[in-house]
Amino acid sequence: MTSFLRSDRSRAVAIWLLTVAVLVLGMVVLGGTTRLTGSGLSITQWKPITGALPPLSLADWQAEFARYQAIPQFRFVNPTMTLDQFRFIYWWEWSHRLLGRLLGVAFLVPFLWFAVRREIPRRLFWRLGGLFLLGGLQGLVGWWMVASGLVTRVSVAPERLMIHLGLAFALLAALVWTALDAWAGWARQTLPSPWGGRALGLLGLIYVQILLGALVAGNQAGLVYNDWPLFAGHLLPGDYAGPSLWATLAHSQGAVQLHHRLVAYLLLIVAVGLGAAAWRSAYLAAPAKALGAIVAGAVVVQALLGVATLMARVPLGLGVAHQLMAALTLCLATAFAWRVRRV
Repeated sequence: MTSFLRSDRSRAVAIWLLTVAVLVLGMVVLGGTTRLTGSGLSITQWKPITGALPPLSLADWQAEFARYQAIPQFRFVNPTMTLDQFRFIYWWEWSHRLLGRLLGVAFLVPFLWFAVRREIPRRLFWRLGGLFLLGGLQGLVGWWMVASGLVTRVSVAPERLMIHLGLAFALLAALVWTALDAWAGWARQTLPSPWGGRALGLLGLIYVQILLGALVAGNQAGLVYNDWPLFAGHLLPGDYAGPSLWATLAHSQGAVQLHHRLVAYLLLIVAVGLGAAAWRSAYLAAPAKALGAIVAGAVVVQALLGVATLMARVPLGLGVAHQLMAALTLCLATAFAWRVRRV
């Protein structure tokens, strides 16, 4: 099938992929809002097709509310919730799922259109198929995450939240990289320098920090130890250790917040150092130098935003801004890692 496709580049395909990336960015923001408003478990069934329709009558709303009342979150966290209050959290989760469905359509329909018109660069065809499968996997993992909070827990499992968010950010970075490839065409001459590995290392460190942030969010660890740089006046959190290694790494509020802070310090040092080195490097062209400095600046802003979010006990606006800035920083680091590999 790829023999029918044109090669090298297509700026129309690049614009389409960047548009899909913006939709993924919207999913990240809406997903963060859904989590911060406690709305993620309001829809207790997974109906990929018929679930696109919200309740249309009072009886439908009462049936949805009854299903929510059967899960532990209602019984132990929201036992006095009214139907009107339930509608509020329901609309957030329904909007998140609807945007996910629209995202699938926004990818698949133009993909088929460009394929029929032979406008997809040949070297990117199978990569785009992989991106579509990654998006589908993201939907399955999203339901797997929600299911973890429907039987015995009052919230989703933190490690499942980490996987769900990690897949979303991986998809976002892959879309940005592929869009840049589609826009610029094949790299006919690569740049022999150490910067390819350095930039990929920085990108990987940012991604690890995002995963650690997901564990903080999943454990609601931003609601404890809200002083900085200490932990309730101490150098280390008092409740660091859990009953097992996994419980410590994934479920201890003190541990996940400490790890997130420590990697943030490391990331800040690495990003600022690389940004300064990139600016002075004789290997890099002006666009790469600028991107390196911008990534360093974004990491600094994100670190300050993280401290403010923690000390304010994660209000909705700051929490969403912190997650959005993480996504933008990842996109910038992806562009930097892509750019340093080209003359």
